Amino acid sequence: MKTKLQNEWYWHAFLLIAVFLMLWPIVFMLSTSLKDLNQVFESTLNPLPFPPTFDNYTTVLHNFPLLTYIWNTFYIAIVVTASKAATSVLAAFAFVYYNFKYKETVFNGMLLTFFIPITVLIMPNYLMMAKLGLLDTPYGVMLPGLVDGMGIFLMRQTMRGIPKPLLEAAILDGAKPHQVLFKVILPLIKPSVLAISILFFINSWNEYFWPLLILQDKANLTLPLALQMFISAEGGSEWGIAMAVATLTSLPPLVLYGFCQKFIINTFMQSGVKG
Repeated sequence: MKTKLQNEWYWHAFLLIAVFLMLWPIVFMLSTSLKDLNQVFESTLNPLPFPPTFDNYTTVLHNFPLLTYIWNTFYIAIVVTASKAATSVLAAFAFVYYNFKYKETVFNGMLLTFFIPITVLIMPNYLMMAKLGLLDTPYGVMLPGLVDGMGIFLMRQTMRGIPKPLLEAAILDGAKPHQVLFKVILPLIKPSVLAISILFFINSWNEYFWPLLILQDKANLTLPLALQMFISAEGGSEWGIAMAVATLTSLPPLVLYGFCQKFIINTFMQSGVKG
């Protein structure tokens, strides 16, 4: 019994250390954003700013067109999220409830896309956006990311958990396929759809490399690009201001995840129930 308690204590200590290491960058970002320049360099690793100051946030809000960059990022993220969620649900419905030739081959081919490094796709996608005249536009950022294979896989696994008699009863009552989807299936999987939508939104919000290739005009930049531009303009020495911008940039996805983490965890747990 004593050995078991000691092992549990070791695991708890290990998990606490792991949690601390993961949360430390966030703590460092918040504390540095509340320090003046002298505190930043005198007590870099001290997480308690004394006294705290909001001058960095005031400077950012006065000198940084934050609302413009928030709108650019939100617009791209919401369109990409809506498209990925819709295509994931529709494709998963087809894979689960329709029988068509080469269905398993198509599904397995989609799974193979998980193993293709994103760097391999950058050049073809960039050339395609150039041919379409979508460089330096939000549409050039959106177009390659409107469908997501992982979302299709997760929705397929979730739909496979719906009892077949429930769907058969709806069909016997004369429901059309689209009515089965929107009136029977969607209400049952709504938490899962919400969960993957939050993940899609956070990933799109934080996207850096692809928008960096596509967007050039300062008026079209997303928040991650604007943050890097702002830090470069300050010469990399204004840590407090840079961390204030980083905090404001990180706040929306962190809040969304905080409210919806239960749905996200449940979605991944459900995806492993049926193979």
